[in-house]
Amino acid sequence: MKINQDLCIDCGECEAYCPVEAIKRVGGNSNYIDQELCVECGVCYNSKICAVDAIEREELQWPRILRSVFSDVISPNKPTGIPGRGTEEMKTNDVTLRYKPGRVGIGLEFGRPGVGAYLRDVEKMAMALASKGIPFEKDNPMYKIMQDPSTGKFMPEVLNERVLSAIIEIELPLSRLKEVLQAIVGAESQIDTVFSLSVMSIMEGGNVPRVMEIMREVGLKPYPNGKTNVGLGRPRKELN
Repeated sequence: MKINQDLCIDCGECEAYCPVEAIKRVGGNSNYIDQELCVECGVCYNSKICAVDAIEREELQWPRILRSVFSDVISPNKPTGIPGRGTEEMKTNDVTLRYKPGRVGIGLEFGRPGVGAYLRDVEKMAMALASKGIPFEKDNPMYKIMQDPSTGKFMPEVLNERVLSAIIEIELPLSRLKEVLQAIVGAESQIDTVFSLSVMSIMEGGNVPRVMEIMREVGLKPYPNGKTNVGLGRPRKELN
């Protein structure tokens, strides 16, 4: 995104619309967009707040286009070939049954509006997870920008790209949850942004109480969130 300085009337109305405070003022007068901070989310442009249409979209090239892919909800995800920032599996497990009894899913979301995240920070956590030998979800767009999924290393050219948020997903046996959570907690101090941790398990077999117990054992304070299939879909896979 950029502000056409020939059109801008310096009203400052657009500043409040930037979720990462990338819109600045030159000497307290002209508005401009800090290209380092901008995540290409398009909020300033889509809001139509500019009375003179001075906010303009630019044609983005690789790797900067990743900023738009992971920040703009209406941006097509052509570089990764996967729509959105992650899969729908954690929200649609009632139908897909990807996570079976005795197994759990982990989702880590980095950044938030007002904060954002550099992909170099996401890589640090990916490497911590990879050190435990846990494979990453191949249908998650983060997988597509990994140079080596076995180590969690990203393509070097994407590391300095900044996005509104990014998600890592893995699936593992319940028996390995504790060691993986310990790796996540251990890597937390290296991450220069906020991130949320979600652990998903179905109710069968007493999984959920055990998941909560394990999270407490590693010093986490879980907040349970239940989800029930209300009949809008039915499983397409068998549990066994």
